[in-house]
Amino acid sequence: MDMTVSRRVLFLQGPTSAFWRELAVALEHKGHSTFKIHVALGDQLWWFRRGGICYRGRFSRWRTFLKDFLTRNKITEVLYYADRQPYHVVAQEVCAQLGVNAIAIENGYLRPDWITFERDGMGVFSHFPSSPIEIQALAKNCRTPDLETRYRHGFAWEIFNEIMYHGFNYLYRPLFPFFKSGRYYDLFAENFSGLYDLLGKTKRQAQAEALVGHLVSSEKLFFVVALQLQADKQIKDNSPFHHLAEMIDLVTASFAAYAESEAILVFKQHPHDNGRENWPDRVSAGAARHGVGDRVFCIDGGDLYGMLRAAKGCITVNSTVGLHALRVNCPMKVLGIAIYDIPGLTHQDSLDTFWQTPAAVDTELCNDFIKFLAATIQIKGSFYDKAGRDTAIKTIIEKLEDELSTLPNSAHAPRPRMAKAHEIGVFDKL
Repeated sequence: MDMTVSRRVLFLQGPTSAFWRELAVALEHKGHSTFKIHVALGDQLWWFRRGGICYRGRFSRWRTFLKDFLTRNKITEVLYYADRQPYHVVAQEVCAQLGVNAIAIENGYLRPDWITFERDGMGVFSHFPSSPIEIQALAKNCRTPDLETRYRHGFAWEIFNEIMYHGFNYLYRPLFPFFKSGRYYDLFAENFSGLYDLLGKTKRQAQAEALVGHLVSSEKLFFVVALQLQADKQIKDNSPFHHLAEMIDLVTASFAAYAESEAILVFKQHPHDNGRENWPDRVSAGAARHGVGDRVFCIDGGDLYGMLRAAKGCITVNSTVGLHALRVNCPMKVLGIAIYDIPGLTHQDSLDTFWQTPAAVDTELCNDFIKFLAATIQIKGSFYDKAGRDTAIKTIIEKLEDELSTLPNSAHAPRPRMAKAHEIGVFDKL
């Protein structure tokens, strides 16, 4: 006799693919109930099925509407993609009040073919443990994860879907007149910048490869700064910086004052950067201002893994590049809130001390961290590859039917990164 408790799952905004629809179909085939709230026309593009309603009200009334919807429909789980989207921030708070499981789904920490599946939020709001002793104890019962890339998709297809989603929201705005998008840039300005940026991409990549090749082959002493996208909500919601320019100036000033005189600093742009912020000019201006213009570079391209293996250290706000660095034993300094910013993995002292004495990576702890991460809040799969979606959907349903027993503690458990967030001023700028 099947003793599985029926789940009543509400989907909010999701990835720009058929993932939400296919997950809903699979849940219903297993006897569960699904619901969907569309807050913009783009939300309907990949749904194409019953069970969806439109919310066209003001954002200020969203909290009341959602609370009533969850109560009336006896919702057990709310799933949403990207936990710091405006509607999802409210959903997380409402779910906590009502005792409903709020689950954030995102591109995985163990990229490229993993998905994050985390209860109650990510980053500052994560329940994932930060104690090395606790992680190592919990990892003992976890099997070694399959880190080989199984599922791939073309980035062009992902970009096309994103443009479709935001384009529909823009063109049909009158149908959802009060929609609050949470976008950092204007849609057309961002896309125009991206197209313009493509013009010199090949040349910049060749220059980057030449510089990286020289640094690695000549065994120069160098550090890597992994830049993120300015529009990344991890910068807004999980860092002390209003703008990445502040981080660039902070790192450059510290490098100029405390790094060895022959050391080189390389800022590496995010591969999907649209060029709108013109990081090379910002980096060059800052380097000149601090008197290290001949030792600081900004590149668009280059072999990231090759750089990390050869670098003396890597600095980032909270990019997933940090996990890649740890896996190749490259010392890390985190300037924001990151799930992997743990004693034994990253440099816990100040940035100023990092240049001379970066803390080494505890390889055993790193392996245990990845094991426990993969066994709990990571799911093998993909939003865009069909086989990857099938794999992820199967695992998600298993977790839901198991009442999320493998996920770190519920909303009543402590959030171990909250204290640091207050300490470094994450909430001072919100």
